[in-house]
Amino acid sequence: MSSPEAEATHTAPVLIRWWRSWWRGLSPAKQDRLVGMGPLLSILLFMGAITAALTYFTLEESHREHEAIARDVEYAQQRLRLRLIERQEQLMRIARDISNREIEETEFGFQAESLITQHPELLAITWLNARREVVTAHVSPSAPEFMNRMAGQSLSPETFDGHFELVRDLRQSLYSRPAPSPHRDSHIFLMIPLNEQGRFSGVVLAEYSVDGLLRFGVPTDIMARYSIALLNEARTVIAGSTHAPTLSGQRQWPWSPRPLTYEMPVAPVGNSLLIRATGYRINRDGTSQAFFWVVGSLSVLTVWMLLANLRHSRRRLQAQRALILETNFRRAMENSMLTGMRALDMKGRISYVNPAFCSMTGWTESDLLGSEAPFPYWPDTEIENLSARLEDELNGKTTPGGFEVPVKRKNGSIFFARMYVSPLVDGQGRQTGWMTSMTDITEPKRIREELTASYERFTTVLDSLDEAISVAPLNSAELLFANRMYQTWFGMNGKGHRNLVDVSSSLPANPLIESEDHVDVLAGLPTDALFEAATDNAVIFLSELNKWLEVRTRYLTWVDGRLAQMVIATDVTARKQAEMQAALQQERAETASRLITMGEMASSVAHELNQPLTAISNYSSGMIARLQKKQISEDELLSALEKTARQAQRAGQIIQRIRAFVKRSEPNPSLSDVAQMVNNATELADIELRRHLIRLSTYVAARLPKLMVDPILIEQVLINLIKNAGEAISQAQRPPGQRVVELCVTPKKIDDVDAIEFVVTDNGNGIPPGKLDMIYEAFYSTKSEGMGIGLKLCRSIVESHHGRLQARNLYNGTEIVGCEFSFWIPLGISVNR
Repeated sequence: MSSPEAEATHTAPVLIRWWRSWWRGLSPAKQDRLVGMGPLLSILLFMGAITAALTYFTLEESHREHEAIARDVEYAQQRLRLRLIERQEQLMRIARDISNREIEETEFGFQAESLITQHPELLAITWLNARREVVTAHVSPSAPEFMNRMAGQSLSPETFDGHFELVRDLRQSLYSRPAPSPHRDSHIFLMIPLNEQGRFSGVVLAEYSVDGLLRFGVPTDIMARYSIALLNEARTVIAGSTHAPTLSGQRQWPWSPRPLTYEMPVAPVGNSLLIRATGYRINRDGTSQAFFWVVGSLSVLTVWMLLANLRHSRRRLQAQRALILETNFRRAMENSMLTGMRALDMKGRISYVNPAFCSMTGWTESDLLGSEAPFPYWPDTEIENLSARLEDELNGKTTPGGFEVPVKRKNGSIFFARMYVSPLVDGQGRQTGWMTSMTDITEPKRIREELTASYERFTTVLDSLDEAISVAPLNSAELLFANRMYQTWFGMNGKGHRNLVDVSSSLPANPLIESEDHVDVLAGLPTDALFEAATDNAVIFLSELNKWLEVRTRYLTWVDGRLAQMVIATDVTARKQAEMQAALQQERAETASRLITMGEMASSVAHELNQPLTAISNYSSGMIARLQKKQISEDELLSALEKTARQAQRAGQIIQRIRAFVKRSEPNPSLSDVAQMVNNATELADIELRRHLIRLSTYVAARLPKLMVDPILIEQVLINLIKNAGEAISQAQRPPGQRVVELCVTPKKIDDVDAIEFVVTDNGNGIPPGKLDMIYEAFYSTKSEGMGIGLKLCRSIVESHHGRLQARNLYNGTEIVGCEFSFWIPLGISVNR
């Protein structure tokens, strides 16, 4: 055996072993895919071979047809060329005879007639002189449009389109471009120059019919095989047709081959005349085409069947893999879940347990599978109860919410579990047993017991409070929670809760009082419930309880997700009575302060009253004396009486101001005119200031809005501040010209709130810097004879009107040159007493 044969013999088993090893290493899915791909590849190769063969033969046949039409067109062109050259040579002989004066007009006519008769494509032969005048002409009977050419007639230059001049200049024969004729098809003409002794003497003009050239110049066998046409240089058909008619009985399809076309210029005319041949469509071999389509259709059908089989196999493999994944997933889920699963057959035997069930009970799967009641994990003391429950379970009497049972571990310890039972149904809808899930509730049960104890402790704390606490949904009388105090006051219905909310909500809110719960009240509420449900803390009086209650509300989310309102009502009857008593004492202190102020101003008031009374006494004495002496006229008496009345009115006004100031009355807040309050206060305060030679300068801004205040209390504050300013100036012993107290009343915006500010300024010694914080304390005074209640009362009055009173020293460098007291009252806020 030769060496190559030995190598081949040795290599074959190696390749076979390698192939087997590679094939066995593939997965079944890949093996199925490759087995299915083999026939598909074979069929595709077979179809490719048939398609390639058909394509090759079709292209080969088309190439042969193209060569045949090119050869036939060249042959037809040669026949046309020879025919034109022969006519041209005959005409050139005639032209030479004319140039040599060997023939005359008559002989020319005979020869022209002979040519036209023998060659029907010629329409006319004309002899023209150098001036384009017709010498003689002979016209074919088939060309009546040229019959009007008479001897001596001059042809226009437009007739020849410049060819006449071109022939004259070149002295050469020249073919024209195909020209359209109004009476017939297109025609071309040939001009042959006439030269007499080197001088141009005219031309011989021969006119051809293009359609005649086509009919008589192209061989009939070529005309039978092709559609022949003559075209001009613009590729416009001027004779014949380029449409290849369909052969009889041949059906045309979109994929049918297009007819072959070939064209070339006709010599000697040149590129202005082209001959084009279009081959007729011929029938293909129907048998071969039918065979091809049958084989192709069967191949496509086979490919489709193989692809469908592959797709079905792929789906089956995908379903198998999905089933394996689902099985593994369910097994992993069962193994990883903390809920124990147990299956019983229809006879009550355990047919399945998952690892979680075994882990809970401590028993292995082999210990439990196939066992019957009593099961190993049943406590000995509960066998009877559990047997009865198992009987109910097998009879279909299950509890939807599950049931709680004690379970014994293998080590003897007991834990509590909750079991849920449901029927086990197979794919045909038949029940094959019962599936039980078991959850260890030992820890949840402990937590539940602790929560119950915690709730009891919480309820005990709430029940021991003095406040009534209730929780109810918004706009509902349903009571979600109520402590013992609420039950004592209102019972177990929600009417008391609703009454507290309604009464507190009906009270006007105070925008300047910001409680700590203001933001919490609105936090978390939906937009549509804010304005309806929100309320401030309020103090209300309930006549059915005969108690003053402070009601506070807060919004919270209840355990079921509903938005609820919690109301806390505190009995503040004792505090309210104390506040009423304090208000009464405050009112008495204010009245006493006004009386003290009037007492301190008694001498000044007496001096002020003494002036009008003295004037009245003087006027009266003077009138009496003059009446006794009868030295007074009626006009003088009337004038004196008017002056006396004015003085009496002045004294009455002073007494009325003092009486209104010191009169004790209930607080009466009303819309009061600021300028009027300032005028009333300054009239009384100015009495004391004038006695000490102190000038009062007052400025009140124009068009000030009215204040909702008690005017007597505001006047009391102004009088006290002006009086204190005057006393400070007197103590400072300023010169009379420098004793000035200024009162300025202007509008002001404080913390985005519109207010009226009152500022009293003096140029006294001011307040010691260390004592500024002490001047509002009760019974503290910087004056030796002061009682120390004036500024405290002033501050209380201003704050009761929701305003602020403050004081500061005025400095000139480091020297105190006066003091300024100012307070402001907000607009539209009523007095708070």
